[in-house]
Amino acid sequence: MEAGRHPRRLSRVARPPAGRGLRPGRIAAFALLCLLAACAVPPRHVAELPGWGEDSLAEAIPAFIAGCRPPALPEALCAEAAALPRGDNAAARAFFERRFTLRAAGEGLMTGYYEPELRGAASRGGPYTIPLHGRPSDLVEVDLGRFAPDLRGRRTAGRVEAGRLVPYPDRAAIEAGAVEAPVLLWVDDAAEKFFLQIQGSGRVVLPDGSVRRMGYAAQNGRAYVPIGRLLAERGEIPREQVSMQSILAWLEAAGPERARALMAENPSYVFFREASARPEQGPSGSLGVPLTPLRSIAVDRGEIPLGSPVWIVAKHPLTGAPIRRLVLAQDTGGAIKGPARADLFWGWGEAAAEAAGRMKETATLYVLEPAAP
Repeated sequence: MEAGRHPRRLSRVARPPAGRGLRPGRIAAFALLCLLAACAVPPRHVAELPGWGEDSLAEAIPAFIAGCRPPALPEALCAEAAALPRGDNAAARAFFERRFTLRAAGEGLMTGYYEPELRGAASRGGPYTIPLHGRPSDLVEVDLGRFAPDLRGRRTAGRVEAGRLVPYPDRAAIEAGAVEAPVLLWVDDAAEKFFLQIQGSGRVVLPDGSVRRMGYAAQNGRAYVPIGRLLAERGEIPREQVSMQSILAWLEAAGPERARALMAENPSYVFFREASARPEQGPSGSLGVPLTPLRSIAVDRGEIPLGSPVWIVAKHPLTGAPIRRLVLAQDTGGAIKGPARADLFWGWGEAAAEAAGRMKETATLYVLEPAAP
């Protein structure tokens, strides 16, 4: 992938040793190898990042300050960021160049997510028959890294039976009533609820026009299985056409029984809590701060510490235009595993849903780590 590489200017091809002339075809091949070798040189300093001078870095400072805290970032560095003049791109650029070093995370898959909007009601009735569950009292979340260093960053969940922790029921069992969990709201569409669980948070519009915000509360510890991949493997949707939009269309056309059976093949199940946030703010991520459209990403916290600034090099899923910008690792996700796997938060509304639903791009990630004093 050419993004993220800096070709050096080649003034001429090196002259071969006397008596060992290169034929014209070999000269061209030798020049090409030299060019490719130069292109493979990665950026070593923050200022060398591809597109670094093009981003409005001052826009990232509020999100950076909101999530700036130890252990990922020292307090002195956070205080320095808070003192930067607002809206000053030059000051923001100098701050990151002076106070951070680069760590290449590599290339990986970048998907997108957004804050969906559903229709619902406080009580069951009419079209509102699909429950949004709150966290069950018997669910136990486990940080496996506290028990074994090689499991650092890995988590699971279960419940205690006869003094032992056992796996928590899967999606099908929960939907069948195997768990006693409070119902926060009732919504009118099972597929929309399914994607709300994938996104982890959203807005529910009640019949009187008021809005209730749903935030992530817990997950049942089961592995996430993408149903888009299942549909592609079975020839239901061409692999290159798999997106949130095409999956929703398939679920609607399939009918309730087939749709329910397919969704049950993803055993992961997310429970919600009611969240308070201003309408202009995004939902709260795993770091505990509101997500900022196109400035917040979900990462594997075992690979990239939450709060870290990350430079991403990708392309827009709809226009193909380059995306080269500073984002903040402020969230996690069940499907976000690996050193360069990321999920870009697009915001809310139809435009965000369209872009997020179609984003499935190869991206290059660079983690900005605090420089030694």
